[in-house]
Amino acid sequence: MRKIVVDTETTGLDPKQGHRIIELAAIELDGRKVSLRRFHRYLNPEREIEAGAVAVHGLTYERLQNEAKFADIASSFLEFIEGAELIIHNAPFDMGFLNNELELISLPPLQNTVVDTLKVAREMHPGKKNSLDALCSRYDIDNAHRSLHGALLDTELLAEVYFAMTRGQESLLGEDAPVTRKQAVLSTDASRTKLRILLPSEEELAAHTQQLADIDKASKGACLWKKLEGTA
Repeated sequence: MRKIVVDTETTGLDPKQGHRIIELAAIELDGRKVSLRRFHRYLNPEREIEAGAVAVHGLTYERLQNEAKFADIASSFLEFIEGAELIIHNAPFDMGFLNNELELISLPPLQNTVVDTLKVAREMHPGKKNSLDALCSRYDIDNAHRSLHGALLDTELLAEVYFAMTRGQESLLGEDAPVTRKQAVLSTDASRTKLRILLPSEEELAAHTQQLADIDKASKGACLWKKLEGTA
């Protein structure tokens, strides 16, 4: 299955409050590397952008008011991701915005399989920070050029994080996932040669019994000697 990393930048945090997508990026993976196939658009949100959002991504309404609207690029985006597994960091956020944009133009929600790398990272690194920046630091991925958030840059960084998180395996999900340690142990045990059990002869048993008796006698003698030394 094709794998595509997706990211968005928005006017705010909640599409239910009328916030919209202002940047949309998607890059296709080619095995264990980023391919040249990518989709990237800046979008006119048809509304003002919250100051807090501008501080994150640096995009203003003045900068975007002459860009295409989501309705203008929806068909080409849907064609690009058709049938692909989407890899998204904090997927509920981006999927919520994407499905809201589709609903506004009377199109059905996305049906793609989605891998939420934030959820997976939390399972892999419980109790630790799992933001994209934190994961880049953890996996030694250079993100020094990321002074502001940007959908295209973030998809490229997330692709590298995904490769690091799935090192030695093809996917974070389903049949492609590696066998668990328990499964590996069971498969190893099944391949072992059946053990042969050797029973001692009567002479060996008698010799062993005598040896234990001699050890016990010597031990009692040592204890008595220490007791006598203590009374001197």
